Amino acid sequence: MDNKQAALELGTKPVGKLLTQYALPAIVAMTASSLYNIIDRAMIGQMVGPEAIAGLGITFPFMNLSAAFGAAVGVGASTCISVKLGQKDYKTAEHLLGNTVTLNLVIGFLFMAVSLIFLDPILRFFGASDVTLPYAREFMIVILLGNVVTHMYFGMNAVLRAAGKPKHAMYATLFTVGMNILLVIAFVWWLRMGIKGAALATVTSQTLALCWQMRLFSDQKELLHLKRGIYKLKGALVRNIISIGVSPFLMQTTSCVIVIFMNNQFVRYGGDMAVGAYSIANSMVMVFFMFVMGMTQGMQPIVGYNYGAEKYDRMFRCLWLTIAAATAILLVGWTLSMLFPRQIARIFTSDPTLLDLAARGLVLDMLVFFVVASQAVITNFFQCIGKVKVSIFLSLSRQLLLLLPMAYIFPMFWDLDGVWYSMPASDFGSFAMTIPLLMWYMKKLKKDGKQ
Repeated sequence: MDNKQAALELGTKPVGKLLTQYALPAIVAMTASSLYNIIDRAMIGQMVGPEAIAGLGITFPFMNLSAAFGAAVGVGASTCISVKLGQKDYKTAEHLLGNTVTLNLVIGFLFMAVSLIFLDPILRFFGASDVTLPYAREFMIVILLGNVVTHMYFGMNAVLRAAGKPKHAMYATLFTVGMNILLVIAFVWWLRMGIKGAALATVTSQTLALCWQMRLFSDQKELLHLKRGIYKLKGALVRNIISIGVSPFLMQTTSCVIVIFMNNQFVRYGGDMAVGAYSIANSMVMVFFMFVMGMTQGMQPIVGYNYGAEKYDRMFRCLWLTIAAATAILLVGWTLSMLFPRQIARIFTSDPTLLDLAARGLVLDMLVFFVVASQAVITNFFQCIGKVKVSIFLSLSRQLLLLLPMAYIFPMFWDLDGVWYSMPASDFGSFAMTIPLLMWYMKKLKKDGKQ
């Protein structure tokens, strides 16, 4: 099936089948990525040592910050392409593809250069000590040297989904994860390259996947393909890409800030064990939230295309189906966490103190977890249709506007439990703000349609 036929299906095929077709590959890809992260950490911990794991932990906000810049281009470009395909403006869609390549090159190189120059001060700011700094530096130097490849790989994967090729995007991710695991075993276990080997495995696997992506986009038979004349940056296109990409960029950047702040609060009120408990609870949250992220990635091209084609009934049907499916997934996570918190915590630790803290923390963290589904889906919905200001507001509301002040104030009254309480409280608060905004937009769209 070529790009044009796949794109046209977005406006004609039953929405439920489309959502399954687009979301399942994304969910599989996100789950595979989660599995890789667990295996990667286990390999480094077993082969290199606990100091290396601590050093790797210091790099997580750094990696998220890099991903934030990649998301600004990848998500922004794929959303714009989906809308243009819906409008059957194929020429602009091709120029968006070319501008995506150029932007990834420029931003990826600038991020690499600035980060390498100020690498030690940045790692110190993120919490590196004299013990963990050498490990964190060794890992990040390799990752940053391959930063352009990383940005391009994630950007091209987002465009593949927008161009009606969700399975190809999934194949690229699965290949990257599989190759990554094999190379980690080879570099870390066999060649004893340490934490540098893990970084080299990541960059190498992404480079190989990017070569395959570029081969796909070089096929002249495809509706969207790489060719001369589409790479020069155009102000209007760049503004559209960045304006939509600002929302996921802020979301990722805010997550970095929040993780650093929450770690400090847990250390202050509960010590290192509390930080460990937060890490365990957060791991469980992310396992299920990855499913929701897969759902929103599957929703994006369908909503974007039908919004561009002014098929609003299909657009909203996709939204409601995504909310229902995402909520069902998080309800499963909520039920497991409420019924088996100690059993889940035991997967990560056998220490009695940490086990008690993690089990209680998991219950408190996941108290109203299921409402996060609709908040996340609706935030992405506004992003898909180019309502950037609304999307940015909703992106920031849960963590920056609510969680940050709550996590600061609540412990004054409830000590360590107050830090935990801040998370479900902010989840419910952001949910309470999101639903009225969606109702207002639906009413406005209906009114504009009548006029």
